[in-house]
Amino acid sequence: MLRRNFKHIARNPTSVFNAVLMPIIIMLMFVYMFGDAFDVGVDYIDYATPGLILLAVCYGLGATATAVNSDMLNGIISRFKVMDVSRGAVLTGHVIATVLTNLIAVAALTGVAFLLGFSPQANAAEWLGVIGMVVLLGFAAAWLTIALGLAAKSPETAGLASVPLVMLPFFSSAIVPADKMGPGLKQFAEYQPFTPIIETMRGLLNGTPAAGDAIVAVAWCLAIAVAGFLWARATFNKRA
Repeated sequence: MLRRNFKHIARNPTSVFNAVLMPIIIMLMFVYMFGDAFDVGVDYIDYATPGLILLAVCYGLGATATAVNSDMLNGIISRFKVMDVSRGAVLTGHVIATVLTNLIAVAALTGVAFLLGFSPQANAAEWLGVIGMVVLLGFAAAWLTIALGLAAKSPETAGLASVPLVMLPFFSSAIVPADKMGPGLKQFAEYQPFTPIIETMRGLLNGTPAAGDAIVAVAWCLAIAVAGFLWARATFNKRA
């Protein structure tokens, strides 16, 4: 299942563009076009990179939702049902492929960030914490995206179902601190799930990890993963 999904990804240049190149383009745009306009107390590339890492995870999700929905419509599931294939492997293959794609996108984005002057203070253990956070976030987002893709009526609507996950980071502390936002938006940014995840990665990369943010971030990721898994499994069993 994993090999099959990677072949599909390689044959779809649009999904590769969204997952890898689009976050890099956004980084270049914000750092070079808007970076000097934001007063964040540190070099803007150091502030923005954790949020853009989260964006790199989210931008590849549309292809996952579309692929899962297409599987349910093109008859391949019926073929799998008469083969020695675990039903769970179909969805798990999509999850693993999504997480590995996320890691490739994050690695490419981080490399470009270093070229732009990114200078983290993290030690080896804190870098491992960042990687663990990316994997946990990717795992949770993948299950939620698969659930959305299975619930959609067509591949086109499945791709649109992941748009809120792409847009939500822009209303968090990814680009500017939440306390610099206006009333209403500030409170939304402070209490939505992506902000503690970003702040956890930002603290780890700065060498100043905060246990409070980390606990909330892990709790959000686990809650999203469990909800996405249960929803995806129920929808898959019903449609298959």
